[in-house]
Amino acid sequence: MLIFSLVIYFAVDAPEVGFAFPYTTFSFLVGAFTSMAAGYLGMTIATITNVKTTYLCCGFEEDRANPEDNGMMGRFRGFKAAFQGGQVLGFGLVGLALIFLELLILSFKGGVIGSDLLPIDGAQSNVRKLFEFVSGYGLGGSTVALFGRVGGGIYTKAADVGADLAGKVMQGLEEDSPKNPGTIADNVGDNVGDIAGMGADLFGSLAESTCAALVVSASSTILITSPDAIYFPLMVTATGILVSFVTVHIANFSPLQSVETKLKIQLIVSTILMSLALIPLAKNVLPYDSTNTNGLDFSFAGVNYPTTREQAYGCIMLGLWSGLFIGIVTEIYTSKSYSYTQALADACLYDASTNIIKGLALGYLSNVIPIFCLAFTVLFAFNWAAMYGVALAAIGMLGCLPIALTIDGYGPISDNAGGIAEMSNLHKDVRTHTDELDAAGNTTAAIGKGFAIGSACLVALALFGAFITRVAETLNDELVYNVNILQPFTFAGLLVGAMLPYWFSAMTMTAVGDAAQEMIAEIKRQKEERIDQGLGPDHEKCIGISTEASLKKMVAPGILVIASPLLSGALFGY
Repeated sequence: MLIFSLVIYFAVDAPEVGFAFPYTTFSFLVGAFTSMAAGYLGMTIATITNVKTTYLCCGFEEDRANPEDNGMMGRFRGFKAAFQGGQVLGFGLVGLALIFLELLILSFKGGVIGSDLLPIDGAQSNVRKLFEFVSGYGLGGSTVALFGRVGGGIYTKAADVGADLAGKVMQGLEEDSPKNPGTIADNVGDNVGDIAGMGADLFGSLAESTCAALVVSASSTILITSPDAIYFPLMVTATGILVSFVTVHIANFSPLQSVETKLKIQLIVSTILMSLALIPLAKNVLPYDSTNTNGLDFSFAGVNYPTTREQAYGCIMLGLWSGLFIGIVTEIYTSKSYSYTQALADACLYDASTNIIKGLALGYLSNVIPIFCLAFTVLFAFNWAAMYGVALAAIGMLGCLPIALTIDGYGPISDNAGGIAEMSNLHKDVRTHTDELDAAGNTTAAIGKGFAIGSACLVALALFGAFITRVAETLNDELVYNVNILQPFTFAGLLVGAMLPYWFSAMTMTAVGDAAQEMIAEIKRQKEERIDQGLGPDHEKCIGISTEASLKKMVAPGILVIASPLLSGALFGY
């Protein structure tokens, strides 16, 4: 991060001659720090809560007095603990993101850090400069998310695959068995990948979407002369915190509901409440011109987009409800309660190859409806409010982010609870309860990925629009707005860009495979030299394998992502 901050300083902040305060660089480092702090907070609370979840799933006197409830109360107690642990991640991360962004804006605006930036006084150039300085915050969060996602993913999957396969390669060593040397690394990996990695990913999406909306909003003369309206994107996120705070209490009712139903209700209720809560916010904050009914006015590619308050509100609704549909579709394709997953389980009865083929087909099929949702959102949001509408749609998709992170953090907590129950040799009923919680947690983890990817798609489009807008203004050339894919450079760039995810995926998958093989070899060695001799497993060795693999193997994919736009810009220009 420090090395990359130097690149940002000399590329963005430093003038041709002399020294300038590193506003963008400072924002970048604050965003990176916030992302790391949120991940650390999430992992800390997860390791505290998973023990409590296991304990509360144990049978108590009142459970034995009511055997007919089939352990429902035990599961409900465990669910509440895991769900509340996820809440700390959700509200903590979004709260940190919002308050640090607020502090940056207030500091730069008021001249606390430097005096060469005037406060917002209606001058469009000053507002634009302010928000471009702050945009480094989103870049810092996304950069940490890259390494958190890649490093955490390599760590958790290397440990997960290694520990799972150990029982198949060497009989008698089940995944969460106390005798399995890879068990601890597997449990740690759940937190690293699905708490820190996912948290950093969604934090990056939130920070990027908010910064993109702020930067694009500076293109509206009416918005920048309305001190409250310019901060409308931040108010949407703040409203989402309040709505989520109300929604989480609904999960405390009716222990008879299945865990999946409870979590689905969280998504639906938060979306409905958010839709209602944003009506008075949009009405009272966004400007309104009674003479021509157009309160906002955006310009993109030389075309004006007169936007009403209702259309701005509609952009947020498109993102918000698209996020809900993406979450529901993800649940349908990944939950054990639906036919898709059940058919995939049936394929296992025949051969591993049929399971892999059907699984890949199911994964591809699950993209169809989410892509239609995103396309529909982009089409209408852009027509209503140009790139500002697209940015608002991204913020809307993350409007109930505390809820999304809560149900996402719930997954690894309940997963670890099952591992603790197994390692502690608790009664098999306890593991049954934790497995019920864990089954829903696997689905919620997939739902969180849908939110992250969908919002990232919208943010990328909004940032791309902001980029070509600034290039056109800098070169004073309106033809730059027209990105023509028939131009050789543009088409070649599309081909290279489409190839990069495959290159990136090949690197990460190879890293996971190599580390998993090393993990299995270590487990096999320990079985022969320690476990069969009556000695306890050496968990530190397997933890070290996952840790070393994640730290070393995430460097190349990270460089690929960071260096590709820098090299493209340096070699080929805008």
